[in-house]
Amino acid sequence: MPIPALGAIQPAATSYLPAAGAVPGGGGEGFATSLTSAVDNLQSVQSSSNQLAIQAVTGDLSDIHNATIASTRAQVTLELVAAVRNKGVDAFNEIMRMQA
Repeated sequence: MPIPALGAIQPAATSYLPAAGAVPGGGGEGFATSLTSAVDNLQSVQSSSNQLAIQAVTGDLSDIHNATIASTRAQVTLELVAAVRNKGVDAFNEIMRMQA
């Protein structure tokens, strides 16, 4: 079985950085936009992973590597979103402990 050319490997098209206009000078709109886009990205990555997993179970999957990569990408993205959520909760709790 020949090894595919490196051009056949597709890099991840998603970016976890906010868009250029998503970080305003003040307010929390930029953070909210970034957080919303991260959750939307997580949902799409998990949906893709689930579809490939269903194809693998039913025997319709032609390339197991894509399913493995999608599953790992979904796992890492979920861990990233959970870590950001935990840091946000920790920051909120720390702010609430401050005395005026």
